[in-house]
Amino acid sequence: MSKLIQQLTIIGVGLIGGSLARALKKADACGEVVGCGRNEDELKKAQALGVIDRYTLDPAEAVVGADVVLLAVPLSAMRGVMTAIAPAISETTIVTDVGSAKASVVNDAIAVFGKIPDNFLPAHPIAGTEKSGVEASFPELFQNHRVILTPLENSSEVALHSVTAMWQCAGAEVVEMSVEHHDRVLAATSHLPHVLAYALVGTLARMDETDEIFQYAAGGFRDFTRIASSDAQMWHDICLANRKEVLNVLGRFRDDLDALTVAFEANDGKAILDCFSRAKRARDHFSTLTAK
Repeated sequence: MSKLIQQLTIIGVGLIGGSLARALKKADACGEVVGCGRNEDELKKAQALGVIDRYTLDPAEAVVGADVVLLAVPLSAMRGVMTAIAPAISETTIVTDVGSAKASVVNDAIAVFGKIPDNFLPAHPIAGTEKSGVEASFPELFQNHRVILTPLENSSEVALHSVTAMWQCAGAEVVEMSVEHHDRVLAATSHLPHVLAYALVGTLARMDETDEIFQYAAGGFRDFTRIASSDAQMWHDICLANRKEVLNVLGRFRDDLDALTVAFEANDGKAILDCFSRAKRARDHFSTLTAK
């Protein structure tokens, strides 16, 4: 039986790329998985785990014969990888990515190819853990999670259909939105929370009672700050790549935090309760939506 993808090349075989490879193999939707990266030890590990079938350190060599190329590298490395594979990909090769900011990826593609290739389709799986590396990958990572596709005006129907089918085979719900809307929404729902978690843990780590603070931290603290254990370099890249939208939502949060600070200074219990109550109603409403 013909596979959905005969050869999938994954450049950057970590948590996301590795989990996709595992999911597609489990669904019997992929023939050969070729891995590529800069760390040969990690690639050997991926091969030993059965995540990939073979590997190379040369991106141009990796994409030869590929039906689909998945760019799962940090956003700061995206342009360099595109430059390396540009001479080697065929006109029918579909190129997609998993970057958490889309405008920067589109701009990199324009800089490298001169225009957006018809078979280039930006994507972003809304799934992950605070862990990283191929050893942290597992085939169920995308089950019941959304993958956002941001097709462009010239995106081919073949590319859109293939990338959609690929993520659906991995168990994901596929949705579409514009590049601009994606970056605005993700700045609020993903990038800002990471900024706040890093900032809070950084603040507490500089306090004199640091050890005692962390020793007596309750579940709420652990839940809120869990994402501060995420890869710092990766989130540095993401937040800078989406700097404009992060600054916008960070400014709005700062205004609300300033208002809350004023309420505490004035011992304004009503304003504080109003703030907490609005947040609770919003969070409860969000919970009902995600439960459906």
